[in-house]
Amino acid sequence: MTVPAEVRTRALRLALENAVAHDGAARVEPIVGRLLATDPTLRPLAAELRDLVSAVVADVLAIPGPELADRLAQLGGPEAARPREAASTGGDFPDLVGAVPGKVVLRLAPFPSGALHIGHGRMLFINQHYREQYRGKIYLVFDDTIGSEEKRVETEFFGLIEEDLASAGVRPDAVYYKSDRIPNFYPWARRVIDKGGAYVCTCPAELLRENRAHGVACAHRTQTHDETVEEWERMLANAYGPGEAVLRLRTNLADPDPAFRDRVLLRISDIDHPRVGTKYRIWPMLEFSWAVDDIELGITHVIRGKDLVIEDRMQRYIWDLLGITGPPFLHWGILRVREAKVAKSKAYREVKSGQFDGWADPRTWSLRSLDRRGISMEALRAFILSFGMSLSDIEVPAETLYSENRKRIDATTVRRAFVADPVRVEVEAFPDGLETVVLANHPERAELGTRRVPTGPEFFLARRDLEGKGGTEVRLKDLINIELPSTVPAPGQPLRARFTSRENKRIPRLQWVGAQGALPVDILGIEGEHTAGLGEATLAEAKPRDILQFERVGFVRVEQNWVPGTSPLRVAFGHP
Repeated sequence: MTVPAEVRTRALRLALENAVAHDGAARVEPIVGRLLATDPTLRPLAAELRDLVSAVVADVLAIPGPELADRLAQLGGPEAARPREAASTGGDFPDLVGAVPGKVVLRLAPFPSGALHIGHGRMLFINQHYREQYRGKIYLVFDDTIGSEEKRVETEFFGLIEEDLASAGVRPDAVYYKSDRIPNFYPWARRVIDKGGAYVCTCPAELLRENRAHGVACAHRTQTHDETVEEWERMLANAYGPGEAVLRLRTNLADPDPAFRDRVLLRISDIDHPRVGTKYRIWPMLEFSWAVDDIELGITHVIRGKDLVIEDRMQRYIWDLLGITGPPFLHWGILRVREAKVAKSKAYREVKSGQFDGWADPRTWSLRSLDRRGISMEALRAFILSFGMSLSDIEVPAETLYSENRKRIDATTVRRAFVADPVRVEVEAFPDGLETVVLANHPERAELGTRRVPTGPEFFLARRDLEGKGGTEVRLKDLINIELPSTVPAPGQPLRARFTSRENKRIPRLQWVGAQGALPVDILGIEGEHTAGLGEATLAEAKPRDILQFERVGFVRVEQNWVPGTSPLRVAFGHP
């Protein structure tokens, strides 16, 4: 068997990424490890793969440093998706219009319906970037207006979000709740009415939608000022029930965007709010609340996603109507991580039903799930900021984030052995005096020390590593060579192999775990799946939140201490 030709292209891309990340000094072992971790079919060809990667790295080392990024871009690797300006200091972050250092006030406006996820990363880190640049302030303003039956505000989410901000290193200068400010919105509504900009509508919802779609005015749109004031007072006096009346903004019924035609400003709701109960029945829509709060809270610049442009229009329309100059808006485009199926409402249902393991379940792609997997907020911030403020929608593979995290943890993470679906192997004629072996904790970092692990004559090997190798000679990685029998035994039955030599031959290398002291391990995967196996004896010393690299598997984070005779050592998979 030979290494497929297309693997050289993958190896070249990884070598170029490695070189860009390490000032031109690409390294062989991390590249081999990533190829083996992401493509199990290459494991029987590990020796040939190492030779190929060594040759590729030699070629890359001969490339002048300034040309590395260009060569990578030509291959279309993850780095190529990043704006070139990101390499310069702040080149892709435009200056804030009219910003005065020390006087900038920004705001974060999460709706408290769940923990923050990777999609909120731009909100957090871009606002924090500008805060630092201008020595400004950030307010956390919870958008906890009444939602819907499907999207309800819950008390626990306020604390979760504040914890998420703290973990991301974004500490707000003040915290506000929309639910505390409801009375502030009523005088503003009256100001809009007095300018002739609003009317009270009691049309059924279906008729409203039809009228807006066709640009048709309803019967209430011709209300006089006094009639609107009277109806507005009736709303405040609880004369109407939920859905029976709304205060609507008068806009152009011929507007090209039907969604902007006579939008609702305030509505009636009897939903029990977790902070204020049923104290208020008239609730503002979000864009109206921001037209008010961005002025009253002294926000100097609004920085948010381009998907909220209609909110910009609403705010400006109201400010213009009232003769107010509001803060400028700055937007970013949508950034999607290909593998992250982020849906906050779905995550809510799955967490509440118990199908997900809380908000830290890897499938939520929440900030706390990334932390659980050993992906640092520093890596997430670097990943987010690398795309700058581009208005273009961008979709990138998760590997782009993993690459940022790998830069931060690879050099300080110790290696450990793990095998999935283990098969017990008994080695005949095992050498005397080789009951233990000293192994490096890191192949390239001597300062991380060594550990002594039990060896044979009994080992555990991964069942999938044995497939197709019957009757062949293989090397137990960093130890000995053995000859396998022609057939793999049925599950539960040991395999009898024969010791051949200790010479470091170019033959397939297999990951092994010595039977003595081997402990059960459970790996929680990114899709919520569990992989059971056995790990080397030294894993008994692992502590919660330790980050380890399971050789030929990937980085994992320890979930809890292992207690002999109880459940397996539980770890969460981070990335290759």
